[in-house]
Formats: sequence, structure tokens, C-alpha cells
Amino acid sequence: MRLNLLAVPLAAVLIAAAPAPTAKIAPLYKAPQDQADRVHATVQFLADDLLEGRGTGKRGHEIAAAYVASRFKALGLEPAGENGTWYQRVPFRRASIDGTPTFNLTLGGKTEALTTKDIAVRPSVTEAVRNLSAPLVYVGYGLRDPKLKLDDYAGLDVRGKIVITLGGTPPGLPSDIAAHLSSRKAEMAAQAGAIGILDISGGNAGTRPVTDWIDKAGRAGSTPMGLRVRGVIARSLAERLFAASPKPYSAILAARAAGKPLPGFALGSSIAMNVKSSWSDFTSPEVIGRMPGSDPRLAGEHVVLMGHLDHLGINENAKPGEDAIFNGALDNAAGVATMLEAAERFKASGQRPKRSLLFVANTGEELGLLGASYWAEHPTVKDIVAGVDLDMPLPLYDFTDVTAFGAEHSTIADAVAKAGRTMGISVGPDPMPEQGIFVRSDHYPLVLRGIPAILMFTGHANGGKPFWDKFFEDTYHRPNDDLNQAINWGALARYGELNYRIARELADSPKRPAWKKGDYFAKP
Repeated sequence: MRLNLLAVPLAAVLIAAAPAPTAKIAPLYKAPQDQADRVHATVQFLADDLLEGRGTGKRGHEIAAAYVASRFKALGLEPAGENGTWYQRVPFRRASIDGTPTFNLTLGGKTEALTTKDIAVRPSVTEAVRNLSAPLVYVGYGLRDPKLKLDDYAGLDVRGKIVITLGGTPPGLPSDIAAHLSSRKAEMAAQAGAIGILDISGGNAGTRPVTDWIDKAGRAGSTPMGLRVRGVIARSLAERLFAASPKPYSAILAARAAGKPLPGFALGSSIAMNVKSSWSDFTSPEVIGRMPGSDPRLAGEHVVLMGHLDHLGINENAKPGEDAIFNGALDNAAGVATMLEAAERFKASGQRPKRSLLFVANTGEELGLLGASYWAEHPTVKDIVAGVDLDMPLPLYDFTDVTAFGAEHSTIADAVAKAGRTMGISVGPDPMPEQGIFVRSDHYPLVLRGIPAILMFTGHANGGKPFWDKFFEDTYHRPNDDLNQAINWGALARYGELNYRIARELADSPKRPAWKKGDYFAKP
């Protein structure tokens, strides 16, 4: 699971659909021991030190993938990867800055060299050498969204230019929409014709290696076609750029603080750069199994249950004697275990779903949702109608509610609520709207392609909040997310049962899942 624990709180709270007050709720489901034993066994294997933290592209993840494929086969699923296999191998490229890049600013008729304290750009996975010069244009937040009547590019010609953007989004937007817009700024810049985007950073600029997928057509997952530069400039450089422009930077900040419009303008300056990138290519598999639907009219439609199999691997900078393995027991061996348990429950029921089901163990989630993004862009099946993402459940307490991030946008909310009622489980509101979690896990690439999808968490009710707070403070993305935690295996099995029932509702419903009428994420 990828969270932004330093995110600035945004205005609105996502409220997930709750059952009607008059609806009958069954007693809390108590998982039988065989279910608890199965999920325990799965997590025990996937979080073992021998799997070395399941780093994307590493040996431990390959072992984990082979294990999941063997489980799929034992469950009677069909291979749904490429070429009749269980796998879709994602082509990754890791890029690093090679040598020292050079940057030259032309401002007021004078040219001067900039340092990496002034500007930093990401390594490129598509251009080994970037030697370019382009004018600079300030574009406010850098947003263009007809649905929200936002257009920071109105009246500006940014074709072949580099745009300078402010961080964040306008005040008053719902947190999931604000997070979505922030994540799409580079794409909006490319669509407007810009060749680069530089965000104003609060401190000194910095850079680090990046990993992305790159397909046979040369397309990269997180780099829009035509966009050659992504990076940041320091606030000190921004102040110099705006001092020679129609408005000083202080006036821009004052307008933003007051919630006033931030019209863009040409900055009357340009930046030339020469940046070299070195590359290292590797692959890592998505693991995909299919349970064919039983209804000839609906079997061509697919409901997806997914959970990321990768984690953070080994800490190469660990001190002698220090635990160096990021086992990822709860993030996300536990999610994969409940996905497999849902498949077990379908098999045990003896009743195939009416729609077909896909079970997907994603790779590269910790690198930026990359495996899920590649699969969504290069799907191995047709007609995906819904996605349920099982990422980082927290079975450290006897949970009685769940959070379904994004459920309020689509009819998936109805399936979650109905399945929960049969098990004595309620659906609670988003407990951390400031995180914009709806865009931070593997369901999001499906959302970007118009497919209703949600992310499931165990909720904060019945004393859950202190466990979540402590997990984020002491355990999240640390080596102690391992089997030494006091994991409640019965609670994890209950979560697996819930996911089975949600998938059953989605697969057997006469109507395919749909966005709610007029919802922001619905296609026009």
C-alpha cells in the first residue's frame, strides 16, 4: 500500500455507503478454523524471510508468483495471463541520472548556470540523452477539467514549452477528486502540448532514480507521450522567475491563500538542459487466474479481485545485525491471502458465479501501481466491469466494519453493504480523507479507464482506530511488518469471507456494476 502520510488535509470527507437503518444485520460472522488456518498458512509462506521481502523483479517475488500460480491451479482456475500462462510479464525500466546534468537559465537577456539546488528533473525511461531548450510558462495549478470547469491553460500557448505549476489543487474539492487531479497534472500538460512540467517545491530541488513500465510501442506508464521533462524547481528560483514577470511570486501565493483565481502567463525566460539517463531493464509478473462464469449471457463480463503481491524487498543500507527484510505480512501478504480465500470459498460453494471472475496478484504496486497500470493498459481479457482491491487489511483486532474507498461513486456500494449485512459487518466512512487513498492503490488504473472499482480496508469501529494509528506510526513499510505481530487469523478469515460475498454479489447481480448517475468518475 502506498500512502502519503504527509499529505495536506483537503476539504471534503468521502462517505462510503452505509446500510439502511431498517435493514436487518446478521450476527457477526465467526470464521471456522479451517478458513483461519488457510489464510494463516498463506501469510506465513509469503511473509517468510526466505522470500526476501518480495521486491519487484527480485527472486523472492518470483517465488511468491509461482506459489500463487500453483494455488490458482489447485483451485481449478484457468490461466488468464499471456500465451496461455498464469503470467503477464511487465517490462520495467529503472532509470538513473548519469553524471551531472547541466541547466542554464536565460532571464532578462542574460544566461546563467543553475545548480541541482535550483532545479532537478526525473531521469527519463524513454530518452537516454535530453538536450533541449524551452520557454517557461506559469500555469497556476496546471489543471484542465471540463467537468469542474477548470482550465488553467485557457488563453495560453504552451506548445513546445515547459510549464511551471503550483503544488496542490483549488480549495473546496472533495479529497478523492483533488488527489486525482494532482496525480494527472503531467498528462494535462502533455495534452496541452507542453514538453515539460516543473512544480515549485517548498525547499531545495531533489531527484532520485525512477522505475516505470515501457511497452513495445515505447510508451511509458507514468510519462505521457510528448512530455520530455518532469521535475521541480526550488522556491528561491521561482521567486527570481516571477520577479521579472507580470506578478511577483508573493502575489501568487497571496492569491492562492485567498482562494482567488490564478491566471497564467509567460515568464519571459527559458531553460536549456542536458540530462543523461542510464537504464536497467527487468521484468516482473502479474499473476492472473480466471473462474469462468456460468451464465452464457454474462460470462463475457469480468469482475476483478486483486491484491498486490510485491513489497519492498531488502534494505541494502541496514546496519550489521539489523533486520533488513521488509516481510510485508499485512502489506500485502494478508490481502493476497484473502483474495485466495475468496477463490477457495467459490470453489467450496460448488456454484460458479454468473459473471466470470479474475483473480490478479499485482506486481510493482510499491513502485507506483505499475503492474496494475500495465495490465489495465494491456488487459489479458475483454470487458472488465468492476474491480475490488484488497490491500493491507489490518487483522490486529476483531473488526466489525470496513471502509470501501470509492464505493460512494458506484453501485459497488450496494454490493459491499449487502454482503456486510449478511455477516454483521457495517460500512464506515473514510477515516482519513486527507490521504486521498482512493487514488493510491491498484484499483485506480481501472478507474482511469472508466471501470468502477474500490479499495477495501478493515474499519475503525470496535477499537480499530488505535491499531491503525499504531501501525502507521510503528510498522507501516518497516521490517517489523512481519509474523511477530499479534495477528487475529479469525478476523483475517472473516475479511476473506466478506470479499467472497462481495464478489458473489457483483458477479451474480442481473445488472452490471455502474457509476452512479452524474458521478465525477463516470465517463461523459
